[in-house]
Amino acid sequence: MPNEPPRIVVVEDDASMLQALERILQAGGFTAVSFASGEAALEADAAADCLVLDIHLPGMSGFELYRRLARAGKEVPVIFITARDEPAVRDEAERLGGAGSYLPKPFSGRDLLEAITQRLRGR
Repeated sequence: MPNEPPRIVVVEDDASMLQALERILQAGGFTAVSFASGEAALEADAAADCLVLDIHLPGMSGFELYRRLARAGKEVPVIFITARDEPAVRDEAERLGGAGSYLPKPFSGRDLLEAITQRLRGR
């Protein structure tokens, strides 16, 4: 049985951005599982090898989603993404997810794939 590609759960409320992320991940050899809200992702309880979470979501933020998953024992590598590149946001992302877990928008597909690969190796 061949190895399954890593499953990347993406939570992004912007539909066009979500679609672009799915395409990038699939082109990079990953399986993308996407949700438009933190609540939907939490409810689905999808297995993930890595998370790509928008920080500023309506309702539950990407930070809160990650905290809830961690409390439930589902701490996996994460890449936080945001259009608001602010020092406090960057610091919180790196505090929660570790170094290399933050990408300000806009970012290239190559940067995203590289960040995910690094996070997966760091497990």
